[in-house]
Amino acid sequence: MNRASTVDQAEIARFSAIAETWWDPRGKMAALHKFNPVRVGWVRDQACRRFGRDTKRIDTLAGLRILDIGCGGGILSEPLARLGAEMVGADPATTNIEVAKLHAEKSGLAIDYRNTTAEDLAEAGEKFDVVLAMEVVEHVADVPLFVSICAGMVKPGGLMIAATLNRTLKSFAMAIVGAEYVLRWLPIGTHQWDKFVTPAELETAMSEAGLVVSAESGVLYNPLADRWGLGRDMDVNYMMAADKPD
Repeated sequence: MNRASTVDQAEIARFSAIAETWWDPRGKMAALHKFNPVRVGWVRDQACRRFGRDTKRIDTLAGLRILDIGCGGGILSEPLARLGAEMVGADPATTNIEVAKLHAEKSGLAIDYRNTTAEDLAEAGEKFDVVLAMEVVEHVADVPLFVSICAGMVKPGGLMIAATLNRTLKSFAMAIVGAEYVLRWLPIGTHQWDKFVTPAELETAMSEAGLVVSAESGVLYNPLADRWGLGRDMDVNYMMAADKPD
């Protein structure tokens, strides 16, 4: 019997095709580079809340083993490593991992990048203090299964954080029509609206996987300031953190 998989091969091929542009802040990943400081800050704050850390310390994540599943070229893994985390970055796209390894080496960062899947990591018995699924949930083939696999790798007392897109008319207008066709922030076809995940769906998947949702936030773009920030509006982009009981 074939093992159930959350990997969507079409999504892997799509991101492999643009792997070389991961670290170009003015290229096809420009929007992600602008979005990244918000992600880093929120992940740091949630980890500090969960593990009783001081957010102002430069090594605030020291001693925490963190998995960045679907790490792409390492845009999120690198700043978290600089905050002291023991980072493992995983991606099923070989070219993404090659790009990530090369950039980390040039940056003098020791990050454990692996060309693998969540399923294989879980099967190997890997455990982490924090599991990150950032801008990944909307690209997998089976959301509840994927969340369950990720949750299974979180140590008791640990944390899972996900960032994704809500399935609303507003998200269709802004994340697909606006971001892909009008502003050209992303290559056309990057997202499929029917694969977007509502906060209720994500929270249900996390709860069924034994996690307790502890925080959530919308992520909003300010066109006048040309930057992203946190907010209450979760109609388009949002992040969700869930604790694993001790």
